[in-house]
Amino acid sequence: MATLTLKGIPDELLDRLRRRAELHRRSLNSEALYVLEQSVGPVRFDPEEMLARVRAVRAEIGEVIPLTPEMFEEAVNEGRP
Repeated sequence: MATLTLKGIPDELLDRLRRRAELHRRSLNSEALYVLEQSVGPVRFDPEEMLARVRAVRAEIGEVIPLTPEMFEEAVNEGRP
């Protein structure tokens, strides 16, 4: 795997990238790779692999109760004066 060194990164840009990395719980390197991958274009994916991942998440979450418009409105208004 190749290594890339970047020079002259503005401090503000580096700070923003660090904040993004913290927000996404990634290392600075992982966040930089993610941002580069997203900016270069879509990555082809295997539909069967994606379905397997979705099924795994659903199995982990369990049954999900559908959110009705009334439930959504109640949640939005909760705690408002």
